[in-house]
Amino acid sequence: MPDAPAAVMAGGDDTIVALATPPGRGAVALVRLSGARAVDIARALGAYDEGQPEPRHALRAILHDPTTREPLDEVLVTWFAPPRSYTGELTVEITTHGGTVAPQRVQAACVSAGARPALPGEFTRRAVLNGRLDLLQAEAVADIIDARTSAMQQQALAQLDGGLSRRLLALREAVVHLEALIAYDIDFPEEDDGPIAASRITAAGDALVSSLDALLRTAPTGALVRDGALVVLAGPPNAGKSSLFNALLGQSRAIVTPIAGTTRDAIEALLDRTPWPLRLVDTAGLRDTTDPIEQLGIEVSRRYLSEAQVVLACGDDTDSVTQTAAALAPYTTAPVIAVHTKWDLVRSETTGVNVHRVSAESGEGLVSLLQAIDVALGSSAVSPASGDVVITRERHRAGLTMARDEVRAFLDAWTRGALPAPVAAVHLFTAREALSDLIGTIDTDDVLDRVFRDFCIGK
Repeated sequence: MPDAPAAVMAGGDDTIVALATPPGRGAVALVRLSGARAVDIARALGAYDEGQPEPRHALRAILHDPTTREPLDEVLVTWFAPPRSYTGELTVEITTHGGTVAPQRVQAACVSAGARPALPGEFTRRAVLNGRLDLLQAEAVADIIDARTSAMQQQALAQLDGGLSRRLLALREAVVHLEALIAYDIDFPEEDDGPIAASRITAAGDALVSSLDALLRTAPTGALVRDGALVVLAGPPNAGKSSLFNALLGQSRAIVTPIAGTTRDAIEALLDRTPWPLRLVDTAGLRDTTDPIEQLGIEVSRRYLSEAQVVLACGDDTDSVTQTAAALAPYTTAPVIAVHTKWDLVRSETTGVNVHRVSAESGEGLVSLLQAIDVALGSSAVSPASGDVVITRERHRAGLTMARDEVRAFLDAWTRGALPAPVAAVHLFTAREALSDLIGTIDTDDVLDRVFRDFCIGK
């Protein structure tokens, strides 16, 4: 085998192994080895003869236990030479039959032959350490795996492609440029061109703050993409909330009966759609009651209302809708959409122009109601279909906020002359480090630990 480059050893001298597909019944499973001894371990199981196998070519083999020589499974084996592998290390992927026993036995045999079981996220961590991915792209890998909506999956793909990384690198370069202006003013005050004009430094700092603010303003969009927009269905008992909830989902998730107070707790479901995924919540009917269990459900409803991004005020007649919308005002600051839920039963009734008339039975009005929700959400966030880069994690928001605040602190000290230039420039150094921390150009173990803490084993 060709010698592995030095970068291969960044993840340690040991070779790791894990099942890269979910355990359980399936057609095939994938066991992944990564490290300097990956091919040797696969050869110990009978995957390869003594000759040098061709990389990236799948070979059929019957694997055997390295100790007992008992047959394990008939598999396909492919190896990838560094650095052109997922981890940047020597990597072997063994495709076994699915189920529980075959992949587990192959993995156990790899351990017997000298591999170590991988920790959660260790393959991707090695990819970061070997320069195959940056931290933002590593997070995108986890987001693709965990994505519950098409919007989140598409945003994660854009981040994996490096969109957010390039944006942050540009911001970091802007900080470096500002530091260079300050350094020139400090180190070469007597040059023929004279000192850097203070207005030039201020303008560069203001432009940088504006760019950081612009990216921070995408945080609400990122939250909607990741978790879905919280849309709460609220109203009195038997107002058609559960029927509307089921109709929007296209399936029966909430119990629907003519008995008032059937829904005692909030029921959540995610509706994956374009442009916004919706996190629909069917709540307990709002009314005065002495039933302690129903009271608890009403308190849960009010908590959801305080967090909602859109509220559907449901009623089964015009008066009920109007009264519901007014009653909800103390509990939410979100846009409230008035919904007449049983229009098919009272078509002769007149309603106000701002009331949406729907029928859970026939589906009438559901499309226009969803469009109204989109309009309400569009006032608070940029559509993910716009193609713009957005931040989707609290780590991103915190790092950008620190960088912006440090640049602002520098500008304040600079314009007021409150600190000597070398001291004021410390704020720029801190801003640069905050952005470097986000991208992963600083090799800090605690940052890596935070990023990979929730990764699945095998990735």
